[in-house]
Amino acid sequence: MLPRHDQPIAAIATAPGRGAVGIVRVSGASLASLVEAICGRALKAREATYLPFLAADGSAIDQGLAIHFPAPHSYTGEDVLELQAHGGPVVLQLLLARCLEAGASIDLRVAQPGEFTERAFLNDKIDLAQAEAIADLIDASTEAAARSAGRSLAGEFSREVHELRDALIHLRMLVEATLDFPDEEIDFLQKADAQGQLMRLRQTLARVMQRARQGALLREGIKVVIAGQPNAGKSSLLNALAGAELAIVTPVPGTTRDVVSQTIQIEGVPLHVIDTAGLRDSQDHVEKIGIERAWDQIASADAVLFLHDLTRAQDPGYAADDAVIASTLADKLPKAVPVVDVWNKVDLSSHASGEIRLSAKTGAGLDALRRKLLEVAGWQAAPEGVFIARERHVQALRRVEQHLTEAAAHLAAQAQSLDLLAEELRLAQNALNEITGEFTSDDLLGVIFSSFCIGK
Repeated sequence: MLPRHDQPIAAIATAPGRGAVGIVRVSGASLASLVEAICGRALKAREATYLPFLAADGSAIDQGLAIHFPAPHSYTGEDVLELQAHGGPVVLQLLLARCLEAGASIDLRVAQPGEFTERAFLNDKIDLAQAEAIADLIDASTEAAARSAGRSLAGEFSREVHELRDALIHLRMLVEATLDFPDEEIDFLQKADAQGQLMRLRQTLARVMQRARQGALLREGIKVVIAGQPNAGKSSLLNALAGAELAIVTPVPGTTRDVVSQTIQIEGVPLHVIDTAGLRDSQDHVEKIGIERAWDQIASADAVLFLHDLTRAQDPGYAADDAVIASTLADKLPKAVPVVDVWNKVDLSSHASGEIRLSAKTGAGLDALRRKLLEVAGWQAAPEGVFIARERHVQALRRVEQHLTEAAAHLAAQAQSLDLLAEELRLAQNALNEITGEFTSDDLLGVIFSSFCIGK
């Protein structure tokens, strides 16, 4: 049996369910015999041909378009056959089964999730950042995220990384030359302005990191939990932000007993907003469960909207309970998680309190809250060049930053620390190469591609 990456693979490449058109995709080193068996004849390269797809006995399973992409000019870099049939699930399963039957002699098997894209990566058709951008483009929840993923897929992010890497390699070359010829009269590093090169490298890295953080925000969004006492208007606020009646709103305290969530977008940034049960002491068993779940959601939040009721702001008991909740939030949440105080029911009270004052009922003040949410998310007015990025890319760039900071310290010490300087530059280059997959582990590849859909 052939090694896994050498085995031809096949899968249904369109989403499950019924549709006008469905695609079965096959990729392998040589598919000439399979093409002949399914299509009854050879196909012209990259030319759509309308014909019957043949069963083993020569009868037609269906009729549709067949396209043969000979290697290396294909998505995977291997021979690829795409069969475009009618989009009924039974038809596509019959067609896939026929491909597996006809390809038994060449070890054809069903593809694993993401395996077509993995082949494209392994055959140098795309790098790892571009491969991830394919999945991000498919999963994009906002227009801004889709456009940013498209830029990454086109190679913009990879080009930035490669430019950083090339500058880093040049600096490494100078340092290695100095190490190889320590007795030369010419100071390689000083003459080549190594200090200035490293400074410019760090400045470029800072710009790439800023864009990558924005891209990661477009992809991931942030989790925003609305918390507060019963009847503060949490469910009304969720409905107002979502623009739909998602949560039940009544005057009865404790109406919300479970988590209600909705993803909204503000300037293209996805925000996963979660409404929770009102926080109070309760003897009701079901409500207590809801309150426990509320605290669980708060503990994993990226930001918390602490909702206060302006109509009860002068009530000493209410204020005391708010103070207890505020103290508990401070104890339970990491310092990096912002808690935004929001004062609701401005339409019913003239009491002035807090930076964010609004009416979830009338919509007054919602724009100020949206701006505040973007601020706490770390979003900046998106330049047109933002590319999609993942948290692992941001972490890799942070490691590059750390190594270059250490390198700058060693460069200042010059001859006493040149070996350490060379090592920090090498580690910085390895961290950069992790982004594009030029230096990575098989375990990481397995995690990345397993998150893809089958057939992609």
